[in-house]
Amino acid sequence: MKQGLRQSMAWLHTWVGLVPGWVLYVIFVFGTAAFFQNEIDAWMRPELSSGTQVTPRALASADAALRARGAGAESWSVSMPSPRGGSGLSLSWRMPGADRHDRTSLVLDPETGQEIQLRETKGGFFLYRFHFDLHYMPVSWARYLVCVAALAMLVAILSGVVTHKKIFTDFFMMRFGKGQRSWLDAHNATAVLVLPFHLMITYTGLATLLFTLMPWAISANFPDRQEFYRSVFASSPEREASGMPAATVPLAQMVAVAGREWRGSVPSYVGIDNPGDAAATASLYARREDWKDDRLNTLYLDGASGRVLPSTRAAPGGATATHRVMVDLHTAWFAGYGLRWLYFLSGLGGTAMAATGLCLWCVKRRAKLPDPARPHFGFRLVERLNIGFIAGAPLGIAAYFIANRLLPQAMAHRADWEVNALFIAWGGSLVWAFSRPAKRAWVETLAACSALFAAVPLLNQMTTTRGLLQSLPSADWTFAAFDLTMLALAAGFAFTARKVASHKPRPAPARKQRPPVEAAA
Repeated sequence: MKQGLRQSMAWLHTWVGLVPGWVLYVIFVFGTAAFFQNEIDAWMRPELSSGTQVTPRALASADAALRARGAGAESWSVSMPSPRGGSGLSLSWRMPGADRHDRTSLVLDPETGQEIQLRETKGGFFLYRFHFDLHYMPVSWARYLVCVAALAMLVAILSGVVTHKKIFTDFFMMRFGKGQRSWLDAHNATAVLVLPFHLMITYTGLATLLFTLMPWAISANFPDRQEFYRSVFASSPEREASGMPAATVPLAQMVAVAGREWRGSVPSYVGIDNPGDAAATASLYARREDWKDDRLNTLYLDGASGRVLPSTRAAPGGATATHRVMVDLHTAWFAGYGLRWLYFLSGLGGTAMAATGLCLWCVKRRAKLPDPARPHFGFRLVERLNIGFIAGAPLGIAAYFIANRLLPQAMAHRADWEVNALFIAWGGSLVWAFSRPAKRAWVETLAACSALFAAVPLLNQMTTTRGLLQSLPSADWTFAAFDLTMLALAAGFAFTARKVASHKPRPAPARKQRPPVEAAA
């Protein structure tokens, strides 16, 4: 407390950035990839055509499949393909007595209505979920950890602005080959360039997990969370099956009713309870392509007649509307491709900011060690964790994409093994980091990242008919952009590995020795 404000903020910035720094880095890496989760879905399911418009012929095929194969089911569901690709016309049904997660499903081509056999994969959705659920951890614990890391990120941003009094001036100064000064310049530049994005994405991320951090408003006013959700969000009218058979109206008729009610918008999902019964109920959810789509109420139809049923949804209040805006800003569901690329590049800037901050901690302290060649355990631990996380997480994502192309399509639990490949590669990089000298570990792991990312488009070319040689001439931009992005990442990691390999540490300047004070005679 005896230090000045800036010195205190510098101490705070250092430690709130380091302690949760590896978690923050992982959140940035996987969250940045998630901005293109639909496009990743499309690349990881090359059997899907590039068409996303559902034709009347495909709707008729879906109707026929549900009536023939889902006869007697308790519920049907129809998921329309996203305009960004990655999913076909997906059908599923649940038979009486089955668990709510135990559903039979199939996928149809949205243009022809033909059934498609897709490879089993979790696609881009896994990357999206991992950035706040952390996969192997219990969900509640993972989200608490992510919330704490996000709070630390917010503190680090604000304390960093206070600490660097010339932060905007320093942004225009990139000094290369200057050791610690260069790392600080890189950290400042990546932080300042997209500072509004960092503040927005951190604050809105906390808002999306609002009730994880502050659940007391719910517990003080509702007996449980289910009652809260029933009060705030729309729910389909509760109608018990009558036992009287009645034909359910065709899907095309439901889509037409939705188009009239929503002024041309189309549903993204149709759920039908008690199909084939006189009390069947259809729930239609609007496709979200723009801000305006969020204002469209869920539509409920009588399944036997197709007439619109009254909704139980209350008008959203100011708090609900504000929370929804926060969620939309964080997820960018509304964004077109121009804004989505801006989000993606800003996310890369945040990833670089977290990585350079972690590296700067080691660079700054190495020169102060009594013997830099033999650092103490704490320093070695941070240094090796930096290697295992900064280079290891991207290495795992590259392995995830490679496994999608190499694993047999008929393999049992194939999607799980794609995920396992990610963690095997990532875990291997951590083991490698602890078993090799630090500089060699950096170079070798970064080089491995470069090789794996470069292998992704090569394997796509060898195993599918939608490689770069085909996707560029045919304007298949999803596949072309994905493969070109992989090559760009490979080049970036190769450049970084080369710079680390050629780096020679600058000798620390000799300290001036004060002349000895002569003893008084």
